[in-house]
Amino acid sequence: MAEQPHIPHRTTGSVILHPVSELFGVPLEQVNFLACQLFGLVAAFWFRLYLSPKHASTTVRHAVATLLGICFVIFCFGWYSAHLFILVLGCYGIMVKANIHNVHRYSLIVAMGYLTLCQVSRVYIFNYGILSTDFSGPLMIITQKITSLAFQVHDGMCRKEEELATEQRRLAIKSKPCLLEYLSYQLNFLSVLAGPCSNYRDYFDFIEGSHVQKRLLQANGKHKGSNRLAEPSPDGAVLSKLLVCAVCLILFLSLTKALPISYNVDVQFISEAPFLSRLTYAFFSIQAARPKFYFAWTLADAINNAAGYGFRGVDENGHYAWDFISNLNIWKIETATSFKMFIDNWNIQTGAWLKRVCYERAPFYPTALTFVLSALWHGVYPGYYFTFITAIPITIAARLVRKTCRKYFLHSSTVKGMYDIVTWAITQLAVGYTVMPFLLLAVEPTLQYYRSMYFYFHIITILLAVVSSVKPKSTDQRFYPVPSSNNNVKYN
Repeated sequence: MAEQPHIPHRTTGSVILHPVSELFGVPLEQVNFLACQLFGLVAAFWFRLYLSPKHASTTVRHAVATLLGICFVIFCFGWYSAHLFILVLGCYGIMVKANIHNVHRYSLIVAMGYLTLCQVSRVYIFNYGILSTDFSGPLMIITQKITSLAFQVHDGMCRKEEELATEQRRLAIKSKPCLLEYLSYQLNFLSVLAGPCSNYRDYFDFIEGSHVQKRLLQANGKHKGSNRLAEPSPDGAVLSKLLVCAVCLILFLSLTKALPISYNVDVQFISEAPFLSRLTYAFFSIQAARPKFYFAWTLADAINNAAGYGFRGVDENGHYAWDFISNLNIWKIETATSFKMFIDNWNIQTGAWLKRVCYERAPFYPTALTFVLSALWHGVYPGYYFTFITAIPITIAARLVRKTCRKYFLHSSTVKGMYDIVTWAITQLAVGYTVMPFLLLAVEPTLQYYRSMYFYFHIITILLAVVSSVKPKSTDQRFYPVPSSNNNVKYN
């Protein structure tokens, strides 16, 4: 009898692609994830062309999107996919049965509580790290959707319109969704594995076929009664995003392995390399860790676009923009000249979620509470909390310094160019310093890294905050970053 191939014991999904995993030396769970996303890309084209609102009812579109999503999570995670179904069905029960005045609170507590329990299990039972592909990723996206929808139902059914902000008014839901609509929003194949999280009203517009038309009419300054406009094809946007995915995949397979994050806390490296060498390696290793996220989020964006979802409208150059639910802007991330600019363009939809459910509604300390919720949502690894707690004083100090200093460098394009170069370098160093614990995960490596860096950014941040805060306060608010109504929001 032929010897059976060895299957890793922690693999919980399908093993049909195990030969592919062995051939390329890639973990099976990552192969399964990529296979589902590539199949989802093909299914998205089919969904747009053959199950468009012209050819299929909203019920059929909801049902197909849901069934495909369920198949994907079962294929990837096996019986662990039950966690997703339990949370979705449990929170739908809350949506239906709970007092409408408290549905948002109960949904937030239950969803975040269940997510936290699962995060604890993945850390202490299965010892999954940040680069693993397990059921907690989809659970995090579903938690965002559950809580977003609960708050929007509460806004639409309990609060007066004059009490709502402009964006809250647009997204408010006037009636509770039926079970199929709820399942479709939570488990649709377009976003169930890697997101992004979008709003229920926008998703429902997509399913019923009005998503693109609404934005075309806005761009043309017309009204709902106008003749239907020709819808733009997303094929060009999808192709460009797939090319970005290919480049990011190559970079991930080469640079990420060549510049491991763990080398930043290698004892021999710390003891022998000078400070500038360690600082330089930290900078490039952080850069090398990004392509994995660029790849996953850009591919997810392309899948949604292929189905006809994600159209923003017409940009300032007259081109069709398919970035309505994009999760990142790579160019703005890599050229960010401020800490705010970086986090505005990184994991954008998570930032939008945090803004909607926490920052806009927090009774006090909204910035601190938003960072705490973000850390809790990401998981229970101590490194997450080091990252987000460190980000609080850096964000505050950056605001103060920008308000105090930036206006002195705007009088000349040459001076401003030099200022931008300096602030770009400082921003990239600040980001690397802040997110290093996020990648190291544990307490000891984090403290070891910060000790090797002499806690330099903590010290600089505190000094800048003290120096800036003693200056006379100005009534001019131009330089404070204020949450905007679009998707480019502040926090991750």
